[in-house]
Amino acid sequence: MKIAIIGLGYVGLPLACAIDLKTSHEVVGYDYQSKKIDKIRNRQCPIDDFQCSEDLKVSRFIVSDQTEIMTDSDIFIICVPTPVLNDYTPDLTPLKSGVEAILPYIKRGSYVMVESTINPGVCDEIVIPMIEDNIDLKAGIDFDVAHCPERINPGDPYWNVYNIPRNIGSTRPEATTFLADFYRSFISGEINEMPNLKTVEATKIIENTFRDINIAFVNELAKSFDVLNIDLMAVIKGASNKPFAFLPHFPGCGVGGHCIPVDPYYLIERAKQSGFDHKLLKMAREINNSMPEYTIEKLTDALNIVERPIKNTPIALLGLSYKANVGDLRESPAIILKNILHEKQAATFVYDPYFPEYSNVDSLEMALENSYAVVLATDHNLFKEKLTPEFLLKYNIRIVIDGKNCLDKENIIKAGILYKGIGT
Repeated sequence: MKIAIIGLGYVGLPLACAIDLKTSHEVVGYDYQSKKIDKIRNRQCPIDDFQCSEDLKVSRFIVSDQTEIMTDSDIFIICVPTPVLNDYTPDLTPLKSGVEAILPYIKRGSYVMVESTINPGVCDEIVIPMIEDNIDLKAGIDFDVAHCPERINPGDPYWNVYNIPRNIGSTRPEATTFLADFYRSFISGEINEMPNLKTVEATKIIENTFRDINIAFVNELAKSFDVLNIDLMAVIKGASNKPFAFLPHFPGCGVGGHCIPVDPYYLIERAKQSGFDHKLLKMAREINNSMPEYTIEKLTDALNIVERPIKNTPIALLGLSYKANVGDLRESPAIILKNILHEKQAATFVYDPYFPEYSNVDSLEMALENSYAVVLATDHNLFKEKLTPEFLLKYNIRIVIDGKNCLDKENIIKAGILYKGIGT
């Protein structure tokens, strides 16, 4: 068969590599971004993914920024972003553009697979009508539409495109089985066949909404326990020794990435259209969105103790990525922290080893050299290893705001440095 991958980012590019390397199918990739296409043609990986970088070096599939590359394809796999707008409502523009790109090439017997994260109903209400309104074919009869929600974990040394279990559902049980077998040909993880499109669409939404709600729970506890003078991290450690019915989640300076801070809004909005108000989901989003501001409040409180204003105080903001040890800015709370510090007119020295182009100093040492306080926004290994009490004292750091609760709290305090974590 000929397999066309639409969207060559964190989801599509590893998938293209996997199908190319593990099967005998012809694989082609389409993306409208010419610079990205040029990189891939030169076998330079445009995403921060070690496995994909290695796979790309030995892959043979071809890519293009012209849709004609998809001519005569049998399976179209759409892997485009599904972001939210400024008002937090779903932005399905990239998905619709992906469907429009494949319209001229869909034929009788085609399979259209959506891997992009979507809310229940998108395939039935948007994808299928878009296709049927433009070509004289019927879904479930002449062609099939399916959904296999992507699952990726950037920076994970173990879980990757090859071994993460997946769920698949489509317009017909026969199509579901056919596509499940196709995925089994290059994925070793379990491929679970789901009963219909809406059911499989809902799986990814609840996976990430579950995490968002639980993170919001501990973030609210962090605020509460700050007032009650209780160390939340110690409490979570104690609760975690229960061998059943407790799953630890941890507070922090905000929730980032393309999934957790985005997916709940898709379910919130779709349920609203059907007359249901997701109060818990909305409250969880509100709490998690408040954490960057709360982190800066912790900094302000610490500065007040030493009778120093935040305005013009030199602050080292360490980390821009939303996640440790990867270069990924998607929905990163560190960007919000940076903006708040700018609004408050702090003299901010920004450093992230994964984003030298967005840092305004060239090293961790340069960030600390003239700073009075540190705000740790990303728990990169570099920061966890180097930010010892001795290292901080060397640069005369007076305040540490640990947005990830990952530094040596007790010894930093013993060194005479004012330390504040999130809930600690």
